[in-house]
Amino acid sequence: MALALSAATACLAQERITGRAKITDGDSFEIGATHVRLFGVDAPEGQQPCTRNGAAWRCGDAATAELRRLVGGRDVVCTQRDVDDYGRMVAVCRSDNTDLGGAMVRAGFALAYRHYSNDYVDEENEARAARRGVWAGEITPPWDWRRNERRAPTPSDTQRSTPPITQSAPSGNCRIKGNINSDDERIYHVPSSASYDDTRIDESRGERWFCSEQEARSAGWRAPRN
Repeated sequence: MALALSAATACLAQERITGRAKITDGDSFEIGATHVRLFGVDAPEGQQPCTRNGAAWRCGDAATAELRRLVGGRDVVCTQRDVDDYGRMVAVCRSDNTDLGGAMVRAGFALAYRHYSNDYVDEENEARAARRGVWAGEITPPWDWRRNERRAPTPSDTQRSTPPITQSAPSGNCRIKGNINSDDERIYHVPSSASYDDTRIDESRGERWFCSEQEARSAGWRAPRN
């Protein structure tokens, strides 16, 4: 998921949080009501494909599974380094003294996020040399993949020469729409929202359905601005 850090990192109090982690994707999870983003790494997005031996595979799903394996249901201890633009705690997190960010990069299921930190460059070099994880084939860096997804043409861009996005169906009573706009802002729409009917959910772009506003806010989405 996208990461945008403020320039005031050095002035930020280093809050600590401990608890069971509900894994969201390969570099983020929830501890209670707190949404956490691993510092200094960027994992493939949930719907992102990679290639290996000439065939596509869901490296984003594999990254999520790897982080879930590393945590293994144990408590996670996180030390805050910043807060991103979505209100998520950006933190160095450990499970049984294992640095989760470093372990994800070393396993080849996340990249060192050099734009923000060089902490995990050595781990990435090791994974590349050993052709672990995504390095066994080809990967578009997650930050480039997100940018390309945002630039994908809309029906109006192509004078509707291609069919419009088909909205995915809600799951049960989970009818709150988690939309990602062209500025990569995550905005949720409840059924009473003015733009609810016009909003389409494309899960291949990372958009999703929520069961409650609390769930949406915890995952980093916000309500529309009036």
